[in-house]
Amino acid sequence: MRAKVELAVLLLVLVGVAAGIRPPSAPPPVTEDTLQKVAGSLEMYVDELPQMPKIYGFSMRHGHPSPIRLTIGMYQKKWKFHRDLPASTVFVFGTSAATAKFPGPTIEAAQGVPLSVTWQNYLPARHILPWDPTVPTAIPRRGGVPTVVHLHGGAHPPQSDGSAFAWFTAGFGETGPAWSTPTYTYPNAQSPGVLWYHDHALGLTRANLLAGLLGAYVIRNPAVEAPLGLPCGDEFDRVLMLADRSFYADGSIYMNYTGIIPNIHPQWQPEYFGEAITVNGKAWPFLAVARRRYRFRIINTSNARYFNLSLTNGLPFTVVGSDTNYLSKPVTAASLLVSVAETFDVVVDFSQSTTSEAELVNTAPYPYPDGQAPNDLNGKVMKFVISPAKAKDTSRVPAKLLDYVAVAEEEAVQRRYIVMYEYEDAATGNPTHLYINGKRLEDPATETPRPGTTEVWEVINLTPDNHPLHLHLATFQATRVRGLVDEDAFKGCMAKLNDAVRCNVSRHAVGEEVAVPEHEKGWKNVVKIAPGYMTTIVVKFFMVDSGKPYPFDATAEPGYVYHCHILDHEDNAMIRPLKLIK
Repeated sequence: MRAKVELAVLLLVLVGVAAGIRPPSAPPPVTEDTLQKVAGSLEMYVDELPQMPKIYGFSMRHGHPSPIRLTIGMYQKKWKFHRDLPASTVFVFGTSAATAKFPGPTIEAAQGVPLSVTWQNYLPARHILPWDPTVPTAIPRRGGVPTVVHLHGGAHPPQSDGSAFAWFTAGFGETGPAWSTPTYTYPNAQSPGVLWYHDHALGLTRANLLAGLLGAYVIRNPAVEAPLGLPCGDEFDRVLMLADRSFYADGSIYMNYTGIIPNIHPQWQPEYFGEAITVNGKAWPFLAVARRRYRFRIINTSNARYFNLSLTNGLPFTVVGSDTNYLSKPVTAASLLVSVAETFDVVVDFSQSTTSEAELVNTAPYPYPDGQAPNDLNGKVMKFVISPAKAKDTSRVPAKLLDYVAVAEEEAVQRRYIVMYEYEDAATGNPTHLYINGKRLEDPATETPRPGTTEVWEVINLTPDNHPLHLHLATFQATRVRGLVDEDAFKGCMAKLNDAVRCNVSRHAVGEEVAVPEHEKGWKNVVKIAPGYMTTIVVKFFMVDSGKPYPFDATAEPGYVYHCHILDHEDNAMIRPLKLIK
């Protein structure tokens, strides 16, 4: 299978380029100053935060939720990101062209009730954004925009995972080498929580998500969640999908047409950062809130931007969950560092505000952690307008939330070393590509766990950036973060041997130990991997809420993957296969 995939990728690139299937032609060059002027011309806090449309992933029969089948398409449409910005051309999800929006509809599923979704591609023959054929990319022979949908944080069979090689074009006219079915099955057997779905096509994830192919997915279980007493209902339990974008003056979404090293990669850049911050599809929106508790499920859907969020009125976040799972008990945090694709489930009590307004602001450098500080544009996120409550707030934050399996690092049957590399051009010092363990996605799987087991992964970051590590299917938790001493010597050895044990990692990973924040001590699907550190994560290959095996064959083809979730890194090519074996 792997040899077939590798050959198919090579042939698609050669045939596609030979056939003239190329990225769209570039418009006149635009400067960063111009992009800032366009964003700066948009008045903040004039658009109300949209309530994203909801579709139910079940039907009620005899008082109980029952399985259904949904059909959701991908369409090209126009979307208004701001009152004063011309409408932008976007790619969006919807049950029809008329209802498709950015972000896509929030799918609300019931725990334990399977959902089948047929994903359909109605996108045009050419992409609306530039892409780069010199990175591993799905390039169909006859044109079209390849897509495939991944449910981020989901526990589902490999055939429904959205393999980068399972892409398809409009009408399934062409399909990737791992494509097997138009209909995906989501068991929804995992803990209630917030997930999100997005495109995952080979080499095009950064362009397809920037174009708009993303949406939220919430699993609920009233019997488990109602006793917690957290804020509930559409008004008081809101999903916030954060994403940065830059725009041309005509409203078109900006993406670079020139690469950082054009003679190697004509279009690819190591990170995309937008000047405008959008929430639920609007640039710098406002939300009118009452003096009571609200629950916000914050999802960072940006390509590369981290957010360090805080409220200007000093109110803290009470964190009740992270990624798809609850914490065992609430944790209070003055600020939240949210990496790409990471989610936090928080409660904010506006009854404690001493002001009538509060801005949600961002102080995370970009790229994180040593890049430039946010400016007056991308340092703002949204505003809350606070008014007296019209009714008594009966919600609460309980002292105890939900328990899952113990970390139990001692139960690990395998210890693996996962090393993140960035490769540079000798002439310019700029990055050319990024690998995990010095290997490509097309190379045979080296991470081959067995279902039902626990493993320890020692993740070593030898690059300048913080990387959000995402494992498909598995759930994991960071337990230690230890600095590397004599890092240059270790890097030199790894460049020659690519073997952490032979390079005496135990002698180098003895530096400063950084505590894992309390609100990140839960079962997650994204963990931040700091540069110059070795982060120890405990990985569970079973259902962490119950301790039970997966209710499907996780060893089937085409397997899963793990990767950095900075989309520009993932596409080139910080992604590796994860193949469970019997």
